[in-house]
Amino acid sequence: MTDSRARPRRGIRLLQVVVGLAIFGLLTLAGGFLAFVAVVEQAERPNLDGVDGIVAMTGGSQRVGDAIDLLAAGHGRRLLISGVNERTTRDEIVRLNPSQEQWITCCVDLDYRARNTIGNAIETRRWMRRHGFDTVAVVTSSYHMPRTLVELRHALQEGETLIPYPVVSDGLDLGRWWTDPAVTRLLGAEYLKFLIAWARTRFESDPEQSRFAVLISRRQPVKVVAERLLRETH
Repeated sequence: MTDSRARPRRGIRLLQVVVGLAIFGLLTLAGGFLAFVAVVEQAERPNLDGVDGIVAMTGGSQRVGDAIDLLAAGHGRRLLISGVNERTTRDEIVRLNPSQEQWITCCVDLDYRARNTIGNAIETRRWMRRHGFDTVAVVTSSYHMPRTLVELRHALQEGETLIPYPVVSDGLDLGRWWTDPAVTRLLGAEYLKFLIAWARTRFESDPEQSRFAVLISRRQPVKVVAERLLRETH
């Protein structure tokens, strides 16, 4: 009789522990999300004096436009636009930024190889070392910046410095994100991607050998996330 009564009690206790851990996990996840949003909201644009170059991640025309403006203002010697669509030409970028044609022609490098943020990090590393750059400004959307920095810092070595330059997209009200379901979904998805990137980089030694990067790449078959150059960039 004693054993038959004890079993249900043990089962109840086990259920209570599982539910407690689940609630704790959800609260931790929610707290982390709020901290993530706070970091994104409070992102500030730093002083870029002394940077060697600028790297802009594709995904929004405002990122590229702001990066070209920084180059024209004398910040950095060259600009890398990473993750350019194969159908986007240099002439198209000039058409969208006609006042900056001379800078786009002389000092902008187009990366057609990167397929995702991991690829952006690989191509940034290659570009920095090819030009001997130690300090670069990173231009991307404010909500994308935390994950971008995780990937870039994982790819780079000590002494190679990143200065984040966040871009706040027009029409994106991060200060009242909870009132807009689209913005809430955007931030939630980016937070989960950030967590995955952070966890993955704890175990991977080199992004160029990332199996995860191969799995999420858009092209098959893919041996590395940053493929061979598909076209000339000039």
